[in-house]
Amino acid sequence: MLHSNMLNSNMLHANNESRGKWKPAGIVRLAMVALGLACVVFAQQFDLVIANGRVMDPATGLDAVRHIGIRAGKIAAISAGALQGRSVLDAKGLVVAPGFIDLHSHGQTPENYRFKAMDGVTTALEMEVGVSPVSPWYAAREGKALINFGASSGHLPARMAVMHDSGTLLPRDKAVERAATPDEQREILAMVRRGLEEGALGVGLGIAYVPLVTRAEILDLFRLAADKKTAAYVHMRNGGPVEPGAIAALQEVIADAAVAGASLHVVHITSMCLNETPLCLEMIQGARQRGLDVTTEAYPYTAGMTDIGSAIFSEGWQARQGGINFGDLQWAATGERLTAETFLRYRKQGGMVAIHSIPEDIVKLAIANPLVEIASDGVLENGKGHPRATGTFTRVLARYVREQHVLTLMEALRKMTSAPAKRLGIQSKGSIAVGADADLAVFDAARVMDRGTFENPAQYAEGMVYVLVNGVLVVRNGSLVEGVTPGRGLRR
Repeated sequence: MLHSNMLNSNMLHANNESRGKWKPAGIVRLAMVALGLACVVFAQQFDLVIANGRVMDPATGLDAVRHIGIRAGKIAAISAGALQGRSVLDAKGLVVAPGFIDLHSHGQTPENYRFKAMDGVTTALEMEVGVSPVSPWYAAREGKALINFGASSGHLPARMAVMHDSGTLLPRDKAVERAATPDEQREILAMVRRGLEEGALGVGLGIAYVPLVTRAEILDLFRLAADKKTAAYVHMRNGGPVEPGAIAALQEVIADAAVAGASLHVVHITSMCLNETPLCLEMIQGARQRGLDVTTEAYPYTAGMTDIGSAIFSEGWQARQGGINFGDLQWAATGERLTAETFLRYRKQGGMVAIHSIPEDIVKLAIANPLVEIASDGVLENGKGHPRATGTFTRVLARYVREQHVLTLMEALRKMTSAPAKRLGIQSKGSIAVGADADLAVFDAARVMDRGTFENPAQYAEGMVYVLVNGVLVVRNGSLVEGVTPGRGLRR
């Protein structure tokens, strides 16, 4: 309106001077005003506009039809009125949410990133096991990733390297079979520290996979996390009801967080605590009420998955997993249920196995609990693995929001966006705000759903119409966009 008024004023002034004839000064002034108007209009041209969508931003509580202008990979405008852009996507009838942040994603490969994008995930992070060394891991993905990526500095990979364990993702022998010497402990700690100094997002701890690790060594890692002002992302020492089980394991890490002054994130609370999940959540709530920074996560499935050759399946695993047996294990490569004979054969060779041990009512309880964030713990290799690698987030939206009304859509989105961003301490992700990265998931709330099964997990989720990573479309009209790699590494 200001520029319109200026234009009218100059026209009137010119007319008064010439009584119908244009004077040069008036023409110059009018030209200058017109140029200013053109500059304003040009400045409001966006690279991309998402128009008419139901914008839902848990960070601010916004839930309204808005138009979003994107420029240079950032959200540049959020408007109730129409915006102009070089390209415009009509999102009428669709939800526009911040892109989902998966705090616990082992599958850090192009194959996995494609399934993540179709699940609405714009940032997938390896925070439980972590990586070591850190810099080469990031360098291998820079400029090549479909979605954003990042990792913690991992205790397990550092320990495997120092102790010359033959495992890949998880320890298999030397790091499992003996405790580290004092010299090895110092070297392991130094490697984890170096990873943090190279920008890793936290300290990754898989205590259950190295059962002979001392409590003092774990406490040192919490102290390191506190010193670097970051969180420890922890797979606890024990799970299940058999003492020392999940309750004792949770007490250990809460105590370490309190002693060290560190932040704590407990991974996959349901598969660790099983029927004791309600009590474990009460413990976490109590710790938070007394000033400790403790968070947790879960995935929306009744089965976990891990390497059958790992320490998880040492003698007594049936009782530790809540009283299951061989038939409750499912070999990922074939989908077959195991027997005592096939268990022994596969344990010798190693490989991924699903563990059907989590009661459905426990899953539902955890998904509904305000403390619990959503994270997949997913990995897929050559199409084999757990369906959580391909449908965790859409499954929550379909099964627990739309079908069972366990939680509201806004609350589900909070668990996938602003809550994990807050856990990470990252301001540029997890919200729809001017200046934030243009990571967005645009979906049909009436149609969104997971499709992967334990027998055939490698099926793309449905209902994600558009997904943007740093302002670049990676999913368009429900299909992957080929030849784009806008993903960037997240560092501290």
